[in-house]
Amino acid sequence: MAQGPHPRTEPTQPIGKRRSRLGLFLPYILLLTLALVWSAGWYWVRGKAASEMDAWRAREAAAGRNWTCADRSITGYPFRIELRCASLKFARSDGGFSLGPLTVLVQVYQPRHAILEATGPFHVEQGDLIGDVNWTALEGSFHGASDGFVRASLVVDGPKGSISGGEPGPIDFAAKHLELHARPTPGRFESDGAVDLNLRLTDGTFPQLDPLFGNADPVEASLDATLERATVLRTRAIEKELEAWRLAEGQLDITALSLVKGNRRLQAKGEVGLDEAHRPEGQFDVRAAGLGDLIGQIMGKRFGNDRGALIGNLVGQFLGGMKRRDPEGEAGPGQGDASLQPLPTVKLAGGRLMLGPFAIPNVALPPLY
Repeated sequence: MAQGPHPRTEPTQPIGKRRSRLGLFLPYILLLTLALVWSAGWYWVRGKAASEMDAWRAREAAAGRNWTCADRSITGYPFRIELRCASLKFARSDGGFSLGPLTVLVQVYQPRHAILEATGPFHVEQGDLIGDVNWTALEGSFHGASDGFVRASLVVDGPKGSISGGEPGPIDFAAKHLELHARPTPGRFESDGAVDLNLRLTDGTFPQLDPLFGNADPVEASLDATLERATVLRTRAIEKELEAWRLAEGQLDITALSLVKGNRRLQAKGEVGLDEAHRPEGQFDVRAAGLGDLIGQIMGKRFGNDRGALIGNLVGQFLGGMKRRDPEGEAGPGQGDASLQPLPTVKLAGGRLMLGPFAIPNVALPPLY
C-alpha cells in the first residue's frame, strides 16, 4: 500500500535561541532597576539631610543660637542635593545677622564637597556695631574630611558696605574683588589646631584713610598667616570665642602682610595675640616706602608740628641712608621688594602702639571684649 506524503511540520526552535530574546531586554531591565534603586537612595539621602539639619538646628537653639532658613527646599534630583533658603537669619544674645537668598549644593558622588552661593544684602549686629554689606557675586566652597576639612574658600566680587555704631564714626568700604582661603596647616593641625589663611583684596577703597595717607588711590592688600588654636572656635558669642582662644594660647602668626596705596607701600611679618586685659599684643618687622612724611604727620600730633616734621625727616633720612647702603636690587632673604626699607620694630603692648621707642600718639588699643 502506497504511503502518502508526510504532513509538513515546522522545525522546533532551539531553546537557546528562545532564551536569547531575554538577553535583548536584560539591559533595559537592569537600567530600570538601577534607576529605581538610585531614586530610592536619593530620596533617602534627601530625608536624611533634612533630619540632620533639623537636629543640628535644635542643638544650636538649645545653646542659645537660633538659625532660620525661610522657605527651605531641598531639590537637585538626580545627582545633587540643593538646599535653598529664601533668606537666612542667625540670632543669639549678643547679636546676629541676616542674609539674602542662599543656595548650598552638594554632588551625590562628592558628599564632602559643598558649594555655596549667596545674594545680599548681609546685615549684622554685634553689640553697638551695625554692618551692612552687598556684592555683585559671592561663592564659597568647603572640602570636608573625616577628621576636619581639606580647604575652605570664599570669593566675592564687588563687595561694598559700611560699619556704624563705633568710634570715630561710620566706616565705608568697597572693593573690586576679595578672596579668602583656609586650609589645615600641614603637620600642625592635629597638634596645634593651626589653620593657614590667605587673603587677597583688589582695588579697595576706604575713604576714611585717604586724608591720613595723603592720597585717594585704591588699596591692594594681601595676607598670608597661620591661626593657631583655630579649632577651639565655634559659634558662641564673640567674647566667649575670644576668651577660649586666649586661654588656649592662641596666636595669629603673620608670614607676609602687604599693603599698597599709591606711593605708600608696606610689608610686615610678626605675631599677635591677646593679653590678660583682652587687648592685642605682639610685634612686627616692617619694611616700608613713602612713609617718612606720614610718620612726621603722626608724630607732630604728639611733639608739635616742628618736632614731628623733624622726626619724620630723620626717619626719611634713616630709610634713605639704609637704601644707599643696600646693594642695588638686593633685599635680603625673604625681604621682598628691595625699594622697601626696614622701620623700627612695631609693638603692640600695654594698650599702646609703639614704633621703636616711641608711642604713636592718640592711638590706644582698647580691650576687644
